[in-house]
Amino acid sequence: MTDLDAGNPAEGALDEAKVLADTRRWLEKAVIGLNLCPFAKAVYVKEQVRFVVSDATTPEQLVEQLGEELVLLRDTPAGQVDTTLLVHPLVLRDFLDFNDFLDQADALVEALELDGVLQVASFHPDYQFADSRPDDIENYSNRAPYPILHLLREDSVSRAVDAYPEADVIVERNYATLRRLGHEGWQKLFADDGEA
Repeated sequence: MTDLDAGNPAEGALDEAKVLADTRRWLEKAVIGLNLCPFAKAVYVKEQVRFVVSDATTPEQLVEQLGEELVLLRDTPAGQVDTTLLVHPLVLRDFLDFNDFLDQADALVEALELDGVLQVASFHPDYQFADSRPDDIENYSNRAPYPILHLLREDSVSRAVDAYPEADVIVERNYATLRRLGHEGWQKLFADDGEA
């Protein structure tokens, strides 16, 4: 087990409260605060986001927990839980391993016959888009304090996109926001909390 202080494993136990606090802070300050996802605020303020901290230490354990969360989301009314953040700080800390795991996540969605019903998006502390350099600020649009599998309802995504004018420009707008902010600005987002 690890104590995740500033994202670096050390001997100790999983600090679930810290993981949740770090994840909420990232969601509030970066995702909602910078409007990186214009759809996030509505479900967050309505308390329709389920936060789950996984204690999985192997990809196999994570697949099992992902399956449980997909079924729970499928069987729960959207008004109660619209989306789930499955935070897994103890497994898939290497981005390439995490990226490879996403094929398993998609295969599980299909195996559960949830293709077209639910989808899995991804965030990681070392997220890197194809054809980008590791330090490119644009990667921060998908960087989070811990690896996260984001379970989304296809219907909710479709409604949000339909309601948002020019949804196709969100990515470019996010890149422009992050370029203006820069690495120093990103660090300052969390500096007042002692998080950089």
